[in-house]
Amino acid sequence: MTPALEAAYAEPHRRYHSRAHIEACLEELAAVPGLSDHDRRLLTWALWWHDAIYDPTRGDNEEASAQLARRDLPSLGATPAEVDEVVRLVLLTKGHSVEADDRLGALMVSIDLSVLGGDPEAYDAYAAGVRHEYAHVPEPAFRAGRARVMRHFLEAPMLYADPAFRARLEEAARANIAREIAGLEA
Repeated sequence: MTPALEAAYAEPHRRYHSRAHIEACLEELAAVPGLSDHDRRLLTWALWWHDAIYDPTRGDNEEASAQLARRDLPSLGATPAEVDEVVRLVLLTKGHSVEADDRLGALMVSIDLSVLGGDPEAYDAYAAGVRHEYAHVPEPAFRAGRARVMRHFLEAPMLYADPAFRARLEEAARANIAREIAGLEA
């Protein structure tokens, strides 16, 4: 990790999108079998950079994070093709949608969303962290907006593009999201 990334993930407004989130993502990646060293390196870089820029008041965090990766990765030995792939992977986390044959993309978005399928206590901590990050939004507006976002996830045919993540986490994620929406709308 670069000093700039270290500083970014330590920003005081981050409660969920912090270094702990990145470390949890890297743990998920470490458990994925059958990846080449090259693919694992690309995903590691993409995970480190995917939330490097995180400001809840702006709508271009993924694009800004991707540009930071484009700037930083060559100094770490990444080739232009590797930089392009990392940028692509980072940008996938904006909509969490991938093509059917995109294994690295499926892993990237599934790892990023793995928190949704955690145990209820971990999910509640995640949701509370996100609420803290959006402290500038009044409660009624936050509840309505968050319920809308989470309903979008719940209505998707599948949350996890990667089949192994889907088999392991989909059911719990859907239960967690439904529970959160019920609480937001109460």
